[in-house]
Amino acid sequence: MRKWLLVASLLAAGLPAQEYRGPRIEEMRGKTIMLFTPHPDDDTFCCAGTLSMLARNGNNIYIAIYTNDDKGSYDPDMTSERLARIRKAEEEESCRIVGIPKENILWMGYHDGMLEYANPRGLVEQTTALIRKYRPDVVVSIDPGSETVRWHKTDHRMAAVNTLDAVRAAEWHLYFPNQRLQQGLEPYSVPLYLFYYVTEKDANYWVNIDSVIGKKLDAAAAHVSQWEPSVHKYRPDWEPETLRKLKDSLRERLRKRSKDGHAVESFRIASSFSQQ
Repeated sequence: MRKWLLVASLLAAGLPAQEYRGPRIEEMRGKTIMLFTPHPDDDTFCCAGTLSMLARNGNNIYIAIYTNDDKGSYDPDMTSERLARIRKAEEEESCRIVGIPKENILWMGYHDGMLEYANPRGLVEQTTALIRKYRPDVVVSIDPGSETVRWHKTDHRMAAVNTLDAVRAAEWHLYFPNQRLQQGLEPYSVPLYLFYYVTEKDANYWVNIDSVIGKKLDAAAAHVSQWEPSVHKYRPDWEPETLRKLKDSLRERLRKRSKDGHAVESFRIASSFSQQ
C-alpha cells in the first residue's frame, strides 16, 4: 500500500501543465462537483468565484473538509473547542454566500495541523468512500505538485497527496473491497480533476470571475476569525472601515493576478493519469 501511495504521489507531482480542450468547467450544469479542502476557508480563498458560478448553474457541490481548523488563533483566551465552533459557523456562512447549502459540507473530523499524523490507510480509505458515495463529475483539490504546497503547512501537503491517492483507489474494486461488500459503494473513476493553489507556470485553466467578485469578497470576509483584528483578539463582526480595507486589499490581490485585464481564478486541469 505505501509503495502504491508513493507512486501515485510522484505521478501527480510530474503531471505537466497541458492545454485543456474540454467544455468550460464554470459553464457546467447539473453536475456533481466535490471539492476537498484541508481547512474551512481554503475553498473560499482558492475558488469562491468559480464555486459561485457552478452553484448558480444548478450543479450539486460538496465541500469535504479534512480538519476543523481549531489551532489558528493568537488570542490567548481562545480554546480549540471554541475556535472549531467559530470556524464551522464561518464556513457555513461563506458557503451560503456562494450558494452551497450547509448540508453539503462534509466534515472529516481531523484536528488542525494533525492531518499528516493521521493513520494514512484510514485517511485514504475514508476519502475513497466519499468519492465512491458521491461519484463526482469533477474533483477539485490542492495541486500536489505545486512548489507552494510542497513548502506549505502539513495539512495542505497531506490533503493534496491523500485526495489524489483516494481518486486512484476509488476506481479499483480490490482497494477497500469492504466498501462494496458492506456499504454498497461501487468503484468509480473520476472523469476530471481540477487542482487549485497552482503556481503561474503550472496553471493551464483560468476562470473569469469578474461577474462574481462581490460574492468572492463577501465569502472571504465571512471568515472573520482569519483576519485582523479577530485573529489576535476575537470579535465576531467587522468595523465598517476595517472591512472596507480588507476588501480593497483582496481586490488588489486579484488585480495583480489578473489575466487579459480580467479577475481570474487559476487552476491546473487534468483528465487522466498514467497507470504505469
